[in-house]
Amino acid sequence: MKLLVLPCDGIGPEITDASVKVLNSVNQKFDLGIELEYGQVGFDSLEKYGITLRDEVLEKAKGFDGVILGTQSHADYPSPEKGGRNVSAGFRVGLDLYANVRPARTRPFLESNLKAGKSMDLVIMREATEGFYPDRNMARGWAEVMPDPNMALSIRKITRHCSERIARQAFKLAMKRNKKVTAIHKSNSFHMTDGLFLEAVAEVAKDYPEVELNDYLVDAAAAHLVRTPESFDVIVTSNFYGDILSDLASELSGSLGLAGSVMASDELCCAQAQHGSAPDIAGQDKANPVSMMLSVAMLLEWLAEYHGRDNYKQAGQAISNAIDEVLKDPSKRTRDLGGSYGCNDFSKAVVEALN
Repeated sequence: MKLLVLPCDGIGPEITDASVKVLNSVNQKFDLGIELEYGQVGFDSLEKYGITLRDEVLEKAKGFDGVILGTQSHADYPSPEKGGRNVSAGFRVGLDLYANVRPARTRPFLESNLKAGKSMDLVIMREATEGFYPDRNMARGWAEVMPDPNMALSIRKITRHCSERIARQAFKLAMKRNKKVTAIHKSNSFHMTDGLFLEAVAEVAKDYPEVELNDYLVDAAAAHLVRTPESFDVIVTSNFYGDILSDLASELSGSLGLAGSVMASDELCCAQAQHGSAPDIAGQDKANPVSMMLSVAMLLEWLAEYHGRDNYKQAGQAISNAIDEVLKDPSKRTRDLGGSYGCNDFSKAVVEALN
């Protein structure tokens, strides 16, 4: 299989390199037959081509089995008309990577930010191609306007099609876990848009009678994540709510740097760390590569299911287990977790654990 590697910005090249070292280890150990090809996006692409994400890269990605995408410094890009295209959004919309899958779990050997005795093991299934994001709501143009200097308007789009397909992915996942789905919304305020989302989820639920379905208003969900995180299994929600709640869940479980993430269509999967590009520590060997490594592990497991390859599933699980094995030793953790290891040393330790 062929994977396209795009290191992107900030700490992206460092954590991508660390994850590729781990990937190369399992590639050999489990006879995966993976071939890697590198490309440019982000500031490197902007400098060379005048745009952060070229259409040619998106088109090229369609010919690969998967993508490994580093972190982007979108907030520092120039305006879109000057070449500052949102890389993640470009992939999600351009390749229809509608399912942003974001697990969050506590580890008994790591301190969490939950109350004593509380634990968490959930997955947030976030719709990623519409919602409160103005760069993906229009066929042409931008979904925000300013009629005058003192007024700004933003258009939100929710469709039955996108709501139903993310709901179906959530129910499929729940069937493999604890058979429980929680839909997150704000239908008491957004009667039509969130009302349509809930209606679509309820319709899909009819096909999965074994799965328990409940729902929370997004503000109540935030409170319950703090108070009773063990009550959640699979959360399904729209783009904006999922973005916020996944960061909250990951930080509650221990750190945003410990949470993997993939964005997938029905035919292609892209691994991307859940956190940002941290340009303030870029190039200093201080980055925590765990999120990117776990994202690569999730990509392998997605490929295992899509292609029916058991060795890919074993490889993905081996990466996750090796990371946990290293994290059990406080001295081998990265600085953000209280250890002394840099990104490079941590990746070496994970490779050693794999071998």
